[in-house]
Amino acid sequence: MAFDPSRDSAERTSEELQYLKHYGLDMSAEVAGIDHYLGFFSVRGFRLAAHYWMPENPRGTYFVVHGYFDHVGLYGHLIRHLLQLGYAVVAFDLPGHGLSGGERVSIESFDHYVDVFSDLLHSCEMNMPKPWKAVGQSTGGAILLKYILAAKPHHYENDLTEITVLAPLIHPWGWKKSIHTYKFLHRFLSKIKRKFRANTADEVFNKFLENSDPLQADCIPMEWLASMKRWTEEFVALPPSDYPLLVVQGDKDRTVDWQYNINELSRKFSCLELDIVAGAQHHLVNEVPSLRDKIFSKIN
Repeated sequence: MAFDPSRDSAERTSEELQYLKHYGLDMSAEVAGIDHYLGFFSVRGFRLAAHYWMPENPRGTYFVVHGYFDHVGLYGHLIRHLLQLGYAVVAFDLPGHGLSGGERVSIESFDHYVDVFSDLLHSCEMNMPKPWKAVGQSTGGAILLKYILAAKPHHYENDLTEITVLAPLIHPWGWKKSIHTYKFLHRFLSKIKRKFRANTADEVFNKFLENSDPLQADCIPMEWLASMKRWTEEFVALPPSDYPLLVVQGDKDRTVDWQYNINELSRKFSCLELDIVAGAQHHLVNEVPSLRDKIFSKIN
């Protein structure tokens, strides 16, 4: 994939059509004048799956960064909303997730996630219309936070005019207990079994995730937990920022320690806008429609 409509093909193989149908990613019947491109790009030793949707006259581009265990296939509601607002949309599967290569749901350092995202932006420089904006869910939110806060020391070229983070990951729920468990178990185990927990009030989505999504992983590598631990420590040391940040958070979230996280974000970002969505759980992009409409109304 070149992220160039004049070079990339919009034709689909039967396997790609089956994939798009299974995850509801074919937007052509719902949003007129949309061209969709699906392919792979290589960066930092990873072969990553990516999509972009291009309207006829886009008003800019939104970059979508998914959360841990997720992939682009689960973000159809958000992508559809952004297309209806008139934006082009770029989304990709993180290393080890979805259709991308890499060790499954593991990473040596969150820096690798941020480096990949930065290189993706560079690949889109010539052909994806500006202004550029980004939205990240959970771990995707952490990636965007680090991209902003580490821009100067890591020489990231921050071309994003607006960033929204949905239930961003800094401390997970029950972090003190989890870190003690990690310190004990990582000496003996390389991974632990994943327990599926409902992250939305939408039971259809919860059942789909557990029973009908072949791209879900069934374990959590200790390496990823170690990387998350380092991220929680690094966040405190990163410099403060006056970048305008929109945070959308559900008050029924039991995946991240959202009250701690909000306090830390408020100290780090002087221009923070916070929206608490009453009744919403963690996976905000797949909440029930009544809550999802409130969440997406913040992204405009």
